[in-house]
Amino acid sequence: MTTPTPSAAVRVLSSPGLWLETEAVDQLRRVAGLPGCVAAVGLPDLHPGPGIPIGAAFAFDEVVRPLLVGSDAGCGVRMVALPKVKARGDALFRRVDAATAGPALPEVDPAALFAAAWSAGPRGLAEVARVPEDLVELSLEEPPADDPEPAPVPDLPLLGASLGSIGGGNHFLELGEVTALTDRARARALGLKRGGFAVLAHSGSRGLGRWLLDSWGDRALYGADREAYLAQLRGAVRYARTNRFLLAWRLLRAVGCARPGRTSGSLDLVHNEVIPADHAGRPVWLHRKGAAPAGEGEATVVLGSRGTPSHVLRGHGSADCLATVAHGAGRRMGRSEAVGKLKGRYTRAAMQRTPGGGRVLCPDAELLYAEHPDAYKPMAPVIEALTAAGAASPVAELSPRLTVKR
Repeated sequence: MTTPTPSAAVRVLSSPGLWLETEAVDQLRRVAGLPGCVAAVGLPDLHPGPGIPIGAAFAFDEVVRPLLVGSDAGCGVRMVALPKVKARGDALFRRVDAATAGPALPEVDPAALFAAAWSAGPRGLAEVARVPEDLVELSLEEPPADDPEPAPVPDLPLLGASLGSIGGGNHFLELGEVTALTDRARARALGLKRGGFAVLAHSGSRGLGRWLLDSWGDRALYGADREAYLAQLRGAVRYARTNRFLLAWRLLRAVGCARPGRTSGSLDLVHNEVIPADHAGRPVWLHRKGAAPAGEGEATVVLGSRGTPSHVLRGHGSADCLATVAHGAGRRMGRSEAVGKLKGRYTRAAMQRTPGGGRVLCPDAELLYAEHPDAYKPMAPVIEALTAAGAASPVAELSPRLTVKR
């Protein structure tokens, strides 16, 4: 396929020592050449996807393209800050293992769960029968959704049973320790202090995102079609936020912090979405695909890869970067390649330990190899590129202590 010459402004954020695949840059330029694209940014974690790059943001004039959101609409990360965690070592491992095994809410009607998540997000859990009391209390602390109402609830009741599950790929649930502070004042405002902890829940909309993409496909949407898709996307995003909320609750329960007042701050960021925005004085539809928002003064997170720290940053709202940062380090090996190369390099037992004394809870041996830190780019050049570009500045680092992938 010939790559069209982009008429849009195209920017790729990079730094010395950061490797970017030619195929990913070609995909970025190809999307930038589509009608209506006015700006395209490849983040430092840019890597090839199925036809479109992952780790990118695009501004379009009038048109919305569901393919640029992809099959995991609403994917993102939730961070919950904790002042302290008492359980450590084997005791912590056992408690997290028990808290994250099986369905999150086995006694709750899946159809009611799905309808509540789609319609109201995490706060909707308080209206569902048989939801545990501590979860109700936490959900009522969530702000009501401030965007327009989503579309009517689709007939997908079984997806309620998937709420509170991690999913495959690079998704994870993690307890991290705050091991470095660069901007103490901003870290304090987020509830982060050195020696404290944070829960990170990185997951998405499970099968709902695939249903949404299959429903709309690779189309350019205008007018009524655009509004219909965006209404369904809002429901998918609310569902995904609820999924992360439940994942975080499961880990908070394991460490005895699943009550109001026992956490010190939280945020939720969406990586795959379309939102209205302004760019160069004109209204646009901002598409993010595997990328995190970084508005002026907004806290954002660049995720580590199991054995490497995640970085909390302060966004600068850079127009040149479409107010966006990388959502992680980005892959440097495909999953099959990683499994083939790393099986001969590491034992399974070694894969369940991480540098700095962290542990990994993962019953799937193939996933352990596919998502090993060696399969990802180093984090330091990614953060350097974002800082040099003026996209964001460092606030804190979270080193993994227990990572769950199941």
